Amino acid sequence: MKRHLPNALTCANLLCGCLGIVFCLENRSVPIAYFVWAACVFDFFDGFAARWLKVTSSIGKELDSLADMVSFGLLPSLVMYKMIGSSSDSVYLPFFGFIIAVCSALRLAIFNVDETQHDSFKGLNTPANTIFITSLPFVTGTIGSFIQQSWVLVSITFIFSLLLVSRIDILAFKFKDFSWQHNKLRFTFLTCAVLLLVLLGKVALPLIILTYIAFSLAGKLLKLQG
Repeated sequence: MKRHLPNALTCANLLCGCLGIVFCLENRSVPIAYFVWAACVFDFFDGFAARWLKVTSSIGKELDSLADMVSFGLLPSLVMYKMIGSSSDSVYLPFFGFIIAVCSALRLAIFNVDETQHDSFKGLNTPANTIFITSLPFVTGTIGSFIQQSWVLVSITFIFSLLLVSRIDILAFKFKDFSWQHNKLRFTFLTCAVLLLVLLGKVALPLIILTYIAFSLAGKLLKLQG
């Protein structure tokens, strides 16, 4: 049974994405971000379980990408489609949101054939992008009103789609050990993320993703180890 556990976790990730899509289409009151958080947990532990149980396989790798395409490709695109549609009278502008799905597919395909993405990612990873997109509705007040303007949402879509397919080094949370020497950047970022969550709650999530990108760029410029 241990051979099938990682794939079962991957399928749970896929199921979360499917449920999120249904709830989004039906305009349910449950935040779509909740399904994304659950999908991220399953996505993290499927790889962890595969490595821990030593049952990694090519099928598991392909299944993981297919599940990610639904949960972290199609779902955020649909969320953006709905947000742009709510802020614009244009019939066609909301479809711009599906560029996220296209770039997510490209990003996942590149990851599958790129053997260099071990200690860091090339381009923004799809879970981080999805957390950012689906957490935007949590931001309220003046900043929230600004973000919900159609031109801002289209700009976010364009910028983050470019980040997905870029070759920028983005910090990966693949721990070889838990020493400070090899993980100083990861531990520093995680400390900042926890502080932001404690101070701001779920409103902090978009800011945490922006901080994650900033830390990755700073780490590359300063040549800090993960």
